[in-house]
Amino acid sequence: MTNQDLIPLSNPDITDAEREAVLAVLKTDRLSIGPRTEAFESLLAARAGRRYGIAVNSGTSALHLCIRALGITEGDEVITTPFSFIATTNCILFERAKPVFVDIDPETYNVNPAAIESAITSRTKAILPVEVFGNTAHFDAYERIAKKHNIALIEDSCEALGGVLKGRPAGNFGDCSVFAFYPNKQITTGEGGMIVTDDENIRNLCVSMRNQGRDTTAWLSHARLGYNYRMSEISAALGEAQMRRLDEILTKRRKVAKMYDDALANLTDKGLIHLPPMEERENASWFVYVIRLADEFTQTNRDEILEALKSRGIGCSNYFVPIHLQPYIKELLKTRAGDFPITEHVAARTIALPFFANMTESQIARVQEELSQVLQSISKSK
Repeated sequence: MTNQDLIPLSNPDITDAEREAVLAVLKTDRLSIGPRTEAFESLLAARAGRRYGIAVNSGTSALHLCIRALGITEGDEVITTPFSFIATTNCILFERAKPVFVDIDPETYNVNPAAIESAITSRTKAILPVEVFGNTAHFDAYERIAKKHNIALIEDSCEALGGVLKGRPAGNFGDCSVFAFYPNKQITTGEGGMIVTDDENIRNLCVSMRNQGRDTTAWLSHARLGYNYRMSEISAALGEAQMRRLDEILTKRRKVAKMYDDALANLTDKGLIHLPPMEERENASWFVYVIRLADEFTQTNRDEILEALKSRGIGCSNYFVPIHLQPYIKELLKTRAGDFPITEHVAARTIALPFFANMTESQIARVQEELSQVLQSISKSK
């Protein structure tokens, strides 16, 4: 099998516009803390319907700064999801606060709002839910719960840029929201993240902390503990150019998702798989395309399917390993299998198929064909 036969799991959508934007920065004397960062921040904040954007070097850094800006510290509790990328939990642990996991809604893969209500205690300082795979479901409910109990809401929108819920854009819920721009995301800066907020105090604290805790009025005056979480002008220029193409990119990704929906309909009709859940499907922001195997399949079956697809040149992966079953989390928080049965049931059966803006119909047809053959083989051998 040649490299031309391989279909990657993801692939960034980069054009000459992005290349020219990066080269333009390299012709200047400003490679950090400059106009491209400010322009990127303004574009993204406007898209999220927020007053402020604060660019940083990763989505993880953005989450960490939100935790610190909200004053969350040792002994505080933050309610979050066990079905996410590990950074969602790490940012809480960085400040020695306690992640309190609640199980997910099986229809959306986002945290169950009712479970959040049941988990709130006198030590709860924030809710940190995730728009899993770009699904914006329940975020209005999370916002109502946070306001009712006078606790903060941090919206993890790292997978949902360009998504909407009842007319409100992803990134518009709660006290602050976070985006990430790793190469598999809707837009990329290589590595990078962004905080958006309407709160001037949160904005000022995050701007200071991303830059070694510097006072905003003096270069070598440090007002607080900070970090080197800055985004370079090169990355910001790439992000700015990508933002100007966001609607084009989202349209292409929606088209790919629709082609997948149609191509895999026969497998859903046979009861072999579930298509990805997505609120407002036609206007959704697709991060990945994750199918779920039918209940009759086991995690061992899923892993066999992944290996078979990879051997046939189909990029694929499981999404996600439950956070509460990660080795160091089990040791630290004393979590164990069975704690969050819906999360565990879903996670044991997920398969992320190749998904990127410029996927072709022929590539999707090949994924469908190979997946169908593998599923048929595994199903017969069960």
